[in-house]
Amino acid sequence: MTTTSTGIDRQLESTPSDTGRPVSDRRYLWLALGFVLHLFAVGGRWDIALAAWFFQIFLIRFLRPSHALRGIALVLLVLVAGGLFWAWQLAVPLTFLTTVGVVGLAAAGLVPYVADRLLAPRLGLLGRLLTFPAALTTVAFLLGNYNPFGTAYGLLAVTQHENLALLQVISVAGPYVITFLIGLVATAANHLWEQGPSWPAARPAAAVTALLAAVIAGGQASLAFAPAATSPTVRIAGINPAMATLAEAGRLLGTVPTDLEGVSRVDSATVRAATDVINRPLLDATRTAARSGAKIVFWSENSARVRAEDEQEFVAQAGALAREEGIYLSVAANVYLQQAPYGRDQTVLLGPDGTVLWTYQKRHPIPGLENYVAGTEPAPVVDTPYGRLSNVICYDADFPADMHVDADIMLVPGGDWPEMGRIHTQMASLRAIENGYALVRSDFNGSSQAFDRQGHVLAQQDTTTGDNPPWIVDVPTRGATTVYSRVGDVLTWICAAFVVGAVVVAVRRRRASDPAPQTGSLPAAPLSRGSAGRSPQSEGTALHDH
Repeated sequence: MTTTSTGIDRQLESTPSDTGRPVSDRRYLWLALGFVLHLFAVGGRWDIALAAWFFQIFLIRFLRPSHALRGIALVLLVLVAGGLFWAWQLAVPLTFLTTVGVVGLAAAGLVPYVADRLLAPRLGLLGRLLTFPAALTTVAFLLGNYNPFGTAYGLLAVTQHENLALLQVISVAGPYVITFLIGLVATAANHLWEQGPSWPAARPAAAVTALLAAVIAGGQASLAFAPAATSPTVRIAGINPAMATLAEAGRLLGTVPTDLEGVSRVDSATVRAATDVINRPLLDATRTAARSGAKIVFWSENSARVRAEDEQEFVAQAGALAREEGIYLSVAANVYLQQAPYGRDQTVLLGPDGTVLWTYQKRHPIPGLENYVAGTEPAPVVDTPYGRLSNVICYDADFPADMHVDADIMLVPGGDWPEMGRIHTQMASLRAIENGYALVRSDFNGSSQAFDRQGHVLAQQDTTTGDNPPWIVDVPTRGATTVYSRVGDVLTWICAAFVVGAVVVAVRRRRASDPAPQTGSLPAAPLSRGSAGRSPQSEGTALHDH
């Protein structure tokens, strides 16, 4: 073979495979496989759990021997396509802001691949194995905590929601540990693929396989020997507004009840009449649920509609009902305002004596879709005879750091649409395992589900029919303290520190490997070897497809 390149990238691209064909012939097959599998591992309706474990193997396999800039650009296109496919299948409105958000999330997701391509080859075997999963975990953590979309897109743990034995590990290390394990499988598999079948090459893959087996075995043991459903239960009811009442209210208003600015222009008497059409059936359904044995009743997100001027009277009416039936009642309401942003998304918990125990405003309105006044208070907690109750609203549950609450039961009123509803509820179920509480999500126009602290589904109701009776479920009243709820994201900070260290070491080794300025006629040192005098093969860079 003859190569005219002065850098490793061109040498890799021109190296023939064992079959005599250029390696680039196969690289684009790996890219195509990574692309297809990625579409089914984005936290959507058509996810395949195994696809999340395989797509990164093929993307790494494509990128490592490719020209850096061209390969990185193609991986970015794969990630953007996956994000757009996620938005399409879940019917997320592609406004300018959400489209920019999807592209931005894809660009952030590219960082681990860049790190693996540019940094890892200079870090030896350990760096080759750990740089990608550490960077992948760090990016997932930063996005889940510091971007306005939270973990609504891109959290790999969501793709594994049916594997409860695996998911029990998130009660120890948080949801990002699944990201780390998937990334580690990708680099271990690539190491074995690059080096060929031999025991030295197989040792990293064997170690990762043993780690995964231990995680799953430990989770299975927890499910078998420490079941969640061992405490007394309490009957909880979820209440949804009927589509027919919302349509009637819209007819009175001359606009849909969700058009906050439009409602602000309607006269107060008409708004009051329309809200009464919506709210009265909710109060009636609450009474029905209480007389069916429910001790805690909560309404889905924005079930009630009330003018700010009428809010006090409405809360008093709900309090009287709670006192009459001797229940805890959480009313979820959209409070109409007369000035921008024209609405307040909140819940009010009323005790059996009718007193207000909390008023909570949604902390995370959906960017580009919801224009509510954002709340600033953390999730409230109230002691009751049925354990410690807490509450967040819908999208709030996509921010794991906000869900570290010392509670036994977490109530999550949701307000989705059919394509999103079931997936969004599955996302919320991870919070139950992470924090050791039961989680009950009453979802308008989606899927209402209740989970115990290990993630088992206790009951569910399809709410897309538009006219649902009260949904009633018996829920354990005692949670458990998890390691993750106490220590937080220690794993992610370790991963972040590793990535920073990897950058420092890689930069130093790059500088050390640069040839010194020549003062005589001797030729410069070759650039094809690493800082320790090893060839690209000995640094873990593949020259052949096996």
